[in-house]
Amino acid sequence: MVCCLNYKNLLASGLLCALLTPALTLNVRAAEQPDVLAQPSVITRQATHAVLLGVTRVGQRLVAVGERGVLLLSDDNGVSWRQVQMPVSTTLTAVQFVDDRNGWVVGHSGVVLHSADAGQSWQLQLDGVRAAGLEWAEAQKAVETTASDDAQQRLIAAKRMVDDGADKPFLALNFSDAEHGMVVGAYGLAMRTEDGGKSWQSLMGHIPNAQGLHLYALARSGETVYIAGEQGLLLRSQDSGKHFEPLASPYDGSYFSLAVQSDGALLVGGLRGNIFRSRDQGATFEALVNPVPVSLGSALRIGQQTLWVNQAGGLLSGADDSPLLQPQVTPEGPPLIDVVNAPDGSLVGAGFAGVLRMSMPGVGLSPSQSAQAALE
Repeated sequence: MVCCLNYKNLLASGLLCALLTPALTLNVRAAEQPDVLAQPSVITRQATHAVLLGVTRVGQRLVAVGERGVLLLSDDNGVSWRQVQMPVSTTLTAVQFVDDRNGWVVGHSGVVLHSADAGQSWQLQLDGVRAAGLEWAEAQKAVETTASDDAQQRLIAAKRMVDDGADKPFLALNFSDAEHGMVVGAYGLAMRTEDGGKSWQSLMGHIPNAQGLHLYALARSGETVYIAGEQGLLLRSQDSGKHFEPLASPYDGSYFSLAVQSDGALLVGGLRGNIFRSRDQGATFEALVNPVPVSLGSALRIGQQTLWVNQAGGLLSGADDSPLLQPQVTPEGPPLIDVVNAPDGSLVGAGFAGVLRMSMPGVGLSPSQSAQAALE
Protein backbone atom coordinates (compact mmCIF):
# COMPACT_ATOMS: atom_id res chain seq x y z
CA MET A 1 0.00 0.00 0.00
CA VAL A 2 1.28 3.43 -0.93
CA CYS A 3 1.34 6.19 1.69
CA CYS A 4 1.50 9.37 -0.30
CA LEU A 5 -0.59 12.06 1.38
CA ASN A 6 0.65 13.78 4.52
CA TYR A 7 -2.68 13.26 6.22
CA LYS A 8 -3.52 15.73 8.95
CA ASN A 9 -1.40 15.44 12.06
CA LEU A 10 -0.20 11.97 11.09
CA LEU A 11 2.39 13.22 8.65
CA ALA A 12 5.85 11.78 9.23
CA SER A 13 4.38 9.08 11.47
CA GLY A 14 4.84 5.36 10.99
CA LEU A 15 1.23 5.01 12.08
CA LEU A 16 0.12 6.61 8.85
CA CYS A 17 0.49 3.41 6.87
CA ALA A 18 -1.56 1.55 9.46
CA LEU A 19 -4.33 4.11 9.07
CA LEU A 20 -4.49 3.94 5.29
CA THR A 21 -7.08 1.26 4.84
CA PRO A 22 -8.67 1.23 1.38
CA ALA A 23 -11.20 3.80 2.49
CA LEU A 24 -8.44 6.17 3.59
CA THR A 25 -5.87 5.80 0.81
CA LEU A 26 -5.84 8.96 -1.24
CA ASN A 27 -3.63 8.27 -4.21
CA VAL A 28 -4.72 4.75 -5.18
CA ARG A 29 -7.75 5.16 -7.39
CA ALA A 30 -8.95 1.61 -6.87
CA ALA A 31 -9.29 2.34 -3.17
CA GLU A 32 -11.83 5.12 -3.72
CA GLN A 33 -14.25 3.75 -6.27
CA PRO A 34 -16.92 6.18 -7.51
CA ASP A 35 -19.67 4.10 -5.87
CA VAL A 36 -18.71 5.44 -2.43
CA LEU A 37 -20.69 8.52 -3.47
CA ALA A 38 -23.80 6.45 -4.14
CA GLN A 39 -23.42 3.71 -1.54
CA PRO A 40 -24.73 4.62 1.95
CA SER A 41 -22.55 3.97 4.97
CA VAL A 42 -22.88 0.59 6.67
CA ILE A 43 -24.38 0.47 10.15
CA THR A 44 -22.07 -1.59 12.38
CA ARG A 45 -21.71 -2.38 16.07
CA GLN A 46 -18.02 -1.53 15.83
CA ALA A 47 -18.59 2.06 14.73
CA THR A 48 -17.52 3.52 18.10
CA HIS A 49 -14.12 1.87 17.60
CA ALA A 50 -13.63 3.15 14.06
CA VAL A 51 -10.91 5.64 13.19
CA LEU A 52 -12.60 8.96 13.94
CA LEU A 53 -11.20 12.20 12.52
CA GLY A 54 -13.53 14.90 13.84
CA VAL A 55 -15.86 15.59 16.76
CA THR A 56 -17.98 18.62 17.62
CA ARG A 57 -20.94 19.76 19.71
CA VAL A 58 -24.41 20.89 18.65
CA GLY A 59 -26.52 22.02 21.58
CA GLN A 60 -26.53 19.14 24.09
CA ARG A 61 -25.43 16.62 21.43
CA LEU A 62 -21.99 15.44 20.31
CA VAL A 63 -21.28 14.47 16.69
CA ALA A 64 -18.24 12.43 15.59
CA VAL A 65 -17.18 11.46 12.06
CA GLY A 66 -14.63 9.11 10.55
CA GLU A 67 -13.68 6.32 8.20
CA ARG A 68 -16.09 4.70 5.73
CA GLY A 69 -18.79 7.29 6.29
CA VAL A 70 -19.18 6.64 10.00
CA LEU A 71 -21.13 9.38 11.84
CA LEU A 72 -21.98 8.98 15.52
CA LEU A 73 -24.32 10.93 17.81
CA SER A 74 -24.26 11.09 21.60
CA ASP A 75 -26.91 12.72 23.77
CA ASP A 76 -25.31 11.79 27.10
CA ASN A 77 -21.94 13.58 27.00
CA GLY A 78 -20.19 10.83 25.06
CA VAL A 79 -21.07 7.95 27.40
CA SER A 80 -23.03 6.15 24.70
CA TRP A 81 -23.23 6.62 20.94
CA ARG A 82 -25.53 5.70 18.09
CA GLN A 83 -24.63 5.57 14.43
CA VAL A 84 -26.52 7.51 11.77
CA GLN A 85 -26.53 6.18 8.22
CA MET A 86 -24.95 8.60 5.78
CA PRO A 87 -25.74 8.85 2.05
CA VAL A 88 -22.06 8.17 1.23
CA SER A 89 -19.54 5.60 2.46
CA THR A 90 -16.39 7.62 1.88
CA THR A 91 -14.23 8.73 4.83
CA LEU A 92 -15.42 11.86 6.63
CA THR A 93 -12.70 14.17 7.95
CA ALA A 94 -14.25 17.16 9.75
CA VAL A 95 -17.56 18.43 11.13
CA GLN A 96 -18.92 21.84 12.22
CA PHE A 97 -22.28 23.21 13.40
CA VAL A 98 -23.14 26.90 13.36
CA ASP A 99 -26.33 26.70 15.43
CA ASP A 100 -28.55 24.12 17.12
CA ARG A 101 -29.64 22.62 13.81
CA ASN A 102 -27.36 23.46 10.87
CA GLY A 103 -24.08 21.65 10.38
CA TRP A 104 -21.71 20.44 7.69
CA VAL A 105 -19.37 17.49 7.22
CA VAL A 106 -16.54 17.24 4.68
CA GLY A 107 -14.53 14.25 3.54
CA HIS A 108 -12.83 12.20 0.89
CA SER A 109 -14.06 12.15 -2.70
CA GLY A 110 -14.65 15.89 -2.31
CA VAL A 111 -17.87 15.44 -0.35
CA VAL A 112 -19.72 18.14 1.56
CA LEU A 113 -22.86 17.11 3.44
CA HIS A 114 -25.40 19.26 5.30
CA SER A 115 -27.75 18.58 8.20
CA ALA A 116 -30.66 20.80 9.17
CA ASP A 117 -31.79 18.68 12.14
CA ALA A 118 -28.80 18.61 14.52
CA GLY A 119 -27.12 15.69 12.75
CA GLN A 120 -29.99 13.24 12.58
CA SER A 121 -30.10 13.23 8.76
CA TRP A 122 -27.72 14.44 6.05
CA GLN A 123 -27.86 15.49 2.41
CA LEU A 124 -24.98 15.53 -0.06
CA GLN A 125 -24.31 19.07 -1.33
CA LEU A 126 -21.00 18.69 -3.20
CA ASP A 127 -18.69 15.95 -4.43
CA GLY A 128 -15.29 15.81 -6.11
CA VAL A 129 -16.68 15.48 -9.61
CA ARG A 130 -18.77 18.65 -9.24
CA ALA A 131 -15.92 20.46 -7.49
CA ALA A 132 -13.57 19.66 -10.37
CA GLY A 133 -16.18 20.91 -12.84
CA LEU A 134 -16.54 24.18 -10.94
CA GLU A 135 -12.78 24.77 -10.98
CA TRP A 136 -12.60 23.85 -14.69
CA ALA A 137 -15.27 26.43 -15.51
CA GLU A 138 -13.53 29.12 -13.47
CA ALA A 139 -10.17 28.30 -15.04
CA GLN A 140 -11.66 28.60 -18.53
CA LYS A 141 -13.02 32.05 -17.65
CA ALA A 142 -9.60 33.08 -16.36
CA VAL A 143 -7.95 32.07 -19.64
CA GLU A 144 -10.56 33.92 -21.67
CA THR A 145 -10.05 37.02 -19.53
CA THR A 146 -6.25 37.19 -19.24
CA ALA A 147 -4.60 34.43 -21.31
CA SER A 148 -1.63 34.70 -18.93
CA ASP A 149 0.79 31.86 -18.20
CA ASP A 150 -0.71 31.53 -14.72
CA ALA A 151 -4.18 31.20 -16.18
CA GLN A 152 -2.99 28.57 -18.65
CA GLN A 153 -1.35 26.57 -15.86
CA ARG A 154 -4.53 26.78 -13.83
CA LEU A 155 -6.51 25.44 -16.78
CA ILE A 156 -4.09 22.52 -17.16
CA ALA A 157 -4.39 21.70 -13.46
CA ALA A 158 -8.19 21.96 -13.65
CA LYS A 159 -8.27 19.57 -16.60
CA ARG A 160 -6.22 17.12 -14.53
CA MET A 161 -8.75 17.43 -11.70
CA VAL A 162 -11.60 16.61 -14.07
CA ASP A 163 -9.72 13.60 -15.44
CA ASP A 164 -8.92 12.34 -11.94
CA GLY A 165 -12.54 12.30 -10.89
CA ALA A 166 -13.70 12.37 -7.27
CA ASP A 167 -10.38 11.40 -5.69
CA LYS A 168 -9.40 14.50 -3.68
CA PRO A 169 -10.49 15.02 -0.07
CA PHE A 170 -11.68 18.07 1.77
CA LEU A 171 -9.86 18.25 5.11
CA ALA A 172 -11.22 21.36 6.85
CA LEU A 173 -14.23 23.65 6.88
CA ASN A 174 -15.25 26.96 8.38
CA PHE A 175 -18.77 28.36 8.32
CA SER A 176 -19.39 31.78 9.86
CA ASP A 177 -23.18 31.29 9.78
CA ALA A 178 -25.80 29.14 8.09
CA GLU A 179 -25.15 30.76 4.71
CA HIS A 180 -21.44 31.52 4.40
CA GLY A 181 -18.71 28.91 4.49
CA MET A 182 -15.45 27.59 3.06
CA VAL A 183 -14.05 24.09 2.61
CA VAL A 184 -10.42 23.28 1.78
CA GLY A 185 -8.35 20.16 1.26
CA ALA A 186 -5.66 18.23 -0.54
CA TYR A 187 -3.78 19.61 -3.56
CA GLY A 188 -5.10 23.12 -2.94
CA LEU A 189 -8.77 22.18 -3.26
CA ALA A 190 -10.89 25.11 -2.01
CA MET A 191 -14.56 26.06 -2.42
CA ARG A 192 -16.94 28.57 -0.84
CA THR A 193 -20.69 29.05 -0.58
CA GLU A 194 -22.86 32.07 0.18
CA ASP A 195 -26.22 30.29 0.28
CA GLY A 196 -25.75 27.47 2.77
CA GLY A 197 -24.30 25.06 0.25
CA LYS A 198 -27.03 25.25 -2.37
CA SER A 199 -24.34 26.50 -4.76
CA TRP A 200 -20.54 26.58 -4.62
CA GLN A 201 -17.76 28.63 -6.21
CA SER A 202 -14.13 27.65 -6.63
CA LEU A 203 -11.64 29.66 -4.57
CA MET A 204 -8.55 28.09 -6.11
CA GLY A 205 -7.85 31.07 -8.35
CA HIS A 206 -7.88 33.41 -5.33
CA ILE A 207 -5.42 31.45 -3.19
CA PRO A 208 -1.66 31.88 -3.86
CA ASN A 209 -0.74 28.19 -3.90
CA ALA A 210 0.92 27.49 -7.25
CA GLN A 211 2.39 24.20 -5.98
CA GLY A 212 -1.01 22.85 -5.06
CA LEU A 213 0.03 22.22 -1.45
CA HIS A 214 -2.41 20.50 0.88
CA LEU A 215 -4.61 22.84 2.93
CA TYR A 216 -5.16 21.42 6.42
CA ALA A 217 -6.81 24.05 8.63
CA LEU A 218 -9.10 27.09 8.61
CA ALA A 219 -9.80 29.75 11.25
CA ARG A 220 -11.77 32.99 11.28
CA SER A 221 -11.73 36.19 13.32
CA GLY A 222 -14.35 38.62 12.06
CA GLU A 223 -13.58 39.42 8.42
CA THR A 224 -10.12 37.85 8.68
CA VAL A 225 -9.74 34.24 7.57
CA TYR A 226 -6.59 32.13 7.89
CA ILE A 227 -5.52 28.96 6.08
CA ALA A 228 -2.65 26.71 7.19
CA GLY A 229 -1.16 23.88 5.20
CA GLU A 230 1.73 21.84 3.96
CA GLN A 231 5.38 22.97 3.98
CA GLY A 232 4.76 25.97 6.22
CA LEU A 233 2.01 27.44 4.06
CA LEU A 234 0.16 30.28 5.83
CA LEU A 235 -2.44 32.44 4.10
CA ARG A 236 -4.64 35.34 5.21
CA SER A 237 -7.77 36.95 3.83
CA GLN A 238 -9.11 40.26 5.11
CA ASP A 239 -12.31 40.20 3.05
CA SER A 240 -14.04 37.12 4.52
CA GLY A 241 -12.20 34.67 2.30
CA LYS A 242 -12.73 36.18 -1.12
CA HIS A 243 -9.00 36.76 -1.70
CA PHE A 244 -5.92 35.50 0.12
CA GLU A 245 -2.33 36.63 0.53
CA PRO A 246 0.68 34.63 1.76
CA LEU A 247 2.16 35.19 5.20
CA ALA A 248 5.85 34.86 6.06
CA SER A 249 5.95 31.54 7.88
CA PRO A 250 8.20 31.04 10.93
CA TYR A 251 8.53 27.34 10.11
CA ASP A 252 8.87 25.30 6.94
CA GLY A 253 7.15 22.18 8.26
CA SER A 254 3.47 21.45 7.84
CA TYR A 255 0.77 23.03 10.00
CA PHE A 256 -2.33 21.06 10.95
CA SER A 257 -4.26 23.36 13.27
CA LEU A 258 -5.28 26.97 13.76
CA ALA A 259 -7.02 28.84 16.58
CA VAL A 260 -7.80 32.46 17.36
CA GLN A 261 -7.60 33.74 20.94
CA SER A 262 -10.30 35.97 22.43
CA ASP A 263 -7.95 38.94 21.95
CA GLY A 264 -7.57 38.15 18.25
CA ALA A 265 -4.10 36.58 18.46
CA LEU A 266 -3.51 33.76 15.97
CA LEU A 267 -2.21 30.33 17.05
CA VAL A 268 -0.83 27.83 14.57
CA GLY A 269 0.47 24.33 15.35
CA GLY A 270 1.90 21.42 13.45
CA LEU A 271 4.75 18.97 13.03
CA ARG A 272 6.96 17.99 15.96
CA GLY A 273 4.84 20.00 18.38
CA ASN A 274 5.76 23.38 16.89
CA ILE A 275 3.34 26.12 17.97
CA PHE A 276 3.53 29.80 17.09
CA ARG A 277 1.49 32.85 18.09
CA SER A 278 0.95 36.11 16.22
CA ARG A 279 -0.55 39.19 17.85
CA ASP A 280 -0.53 41.24 14.65
CA GLN A 281 -2.63 39.12 12.25
CA GLY A 282 0.28 37.08 10.99
CA ALA A 283 2.82 39.84 10.37
CA THR A 284 5.19 38.41 13.01
CA PHE A 285 5.24 35.24 15.10
CA GLU A 286 6.66 34.09 18.42
CA ALA A 287 7.41 30.43 19.18
CA LEU A 288 5.62 28.92 22.16
CA VAL A 289 7.39 26.42 24.41
CA ASN A 290 6.00 22.91 24.04
CA PRO A 291 7.73 20.31 26.25
CA VAL A 292 6.23 17.48 24.18
CA PRO A 293 7.81 17.53 20.68
CA VAL A 294 5.06 15.45 19.08
CA SER A 295 3.00 16.50 16.06
CA LEU A 296 -0.22 18.29 16.94
CA GLY A 297 -3.78 17.69 15.85
CA SER A 298 -6.67 20.04 16.39
CA ALA A 299 -6.91 23.02 18.74
CA LEU A 300 -9.93 23.70 20.95
CA ARG A 301 -10.66 27.05 22.57
CA ILE A 302 -12.02 26.89 26.15
CA GLY A 303 -12.30 30.20 27.97
CA GLN A 304 -8.93 31.94 28.03
CA GLN A 305 -6.91 28.90 27.01
CA THR A 306 -6.32 26.62 24.06
CA LEU A 307 -6.33 22.84 24.28
CA TRP A 308 -4.25 20.82 21.80
CA VAL A 309 -4.34 17.10 21.02
CA ASN A 310 -1.25 15.33 19.78
CA GLN A 311 -0.13 12.27 17.90
CA ALA A 312 0.90 10.48 21.10
CA GLY A 313 -2.68 10.53 22.38
CA GLY A 314 -1.98 13.36 24.78
CA LEU A 315 -3.56 16.71 25.60
CA LEU A 316 -1.81 20.01 26.24
CA SER A 317 -3.16 23.37 27.35
CA GLY A 318 -1.85 26.89 26.94
CA ALA A 319 -3.11 30.10 28.53
CA ASP A 320 -3.59 33.15 26.31
CA ASP A 321 -0.99 35.14 28.25
CA SER A 322 1.60 32.39 28.59
CA PRO A 323 4.42 31.31 26.23
CA LEU A 324 4.43 27.80 27.78
CA LEU A 325 2.20 24.79 27.12
CA GLN A 326 1.37 22.38 29.93
CA PRO A 327 0.91 18.62 29.38
CA GLN A 328 -2.44 17.59 30.86
CA VAL A 329 -3.23 14.02 29.87
CA THR A 330 -0.55 11.78 28.41
CA PRO A 331 -2.02 8.29 28.04
CA GLU A 332 -0.03 5.69 26.18
CA GLY A 333 -2.46 5.03 23.41
CA PRO A 334 -3.46 5.69 19.81
CA PRO A 335 -3.26 9.23 18.44
CA LEU A 336 -5.97 11.75 19.19
CA ILE A 337 -7.02 13.85 16.22
CA ASP A 338 -9.79 16.06 17.61
CA VAL A 339 -11.41 16.98 20.93
CA VAL A 340 -14.61 18.70 22.07
CA ASN A 341 -15.97 20.11 25.33
CA ALA A 342 -19.09 18.08 26.22
CA PRO A 343 -22.15 19.71 27.83
CA ASP A 344 -21.25 18.27 31.27
CA GLY A 345 -17.78 19.85 31.14
CA SER A 346 -15.90 16.67 30.28
CA LEU A 347 -13.67 16.39 27.24
CA VAL A 348 -14.35 13.89 24.49
CA GLY A 349 -11.53 12.97 22.13
CA ALA A 350 -11.70 11.32 18.72
CA GLY A 351 -8.88 9.36 17.14
CA PHE A 352 -7.49 6.00 16.07
CA ALA A 353 -9.36 4.10 18.79
CA GLY A 354 -12.71 5.82 18.37
CA VAL A 355 -14.11 8.10 21.07
CA LEU A 356 -12.68 8.68 24.55
CA ARG A 357 -14.12 10.60 27.53
CA MET A 358 -11.61 12.55 29.61
CA SER A 359 -11.54 15.19 32.32
CA MET A 360 -8.77 17.51 33.48
CA PRO A 361 -8.49 19.93 36.42
CA GLY A 362 -9.60 23.40 35.39
CA VAL A 363 -10.01 22.54 31.72
CA GLY A 364 -13.50 22.36 30.31
CA LEU A 365 -15.03 21.63 33.73
CA SER A 366 -17.63 23.35 35.86
CA PRO A 367 -16.48 24.42 39.35
CA SER A 368 -18.12 21.39 40.98
CA GLN A 369 -16.26 19.07 38.61
CA SER A 370 -12.89 20.77 38.57
CA ALA A 371 -11.47 18.51 41.28
CA GLN A 372 -12.04 15.42 39.15
CA ALA A 373 -9.08 14.45 37.02
CA ALA A 374 -9.77 10.83 36.19
CA LEU A 375 -9.33 9.45 32.73
CA GLU A 376 -12.49 7.44 32.17
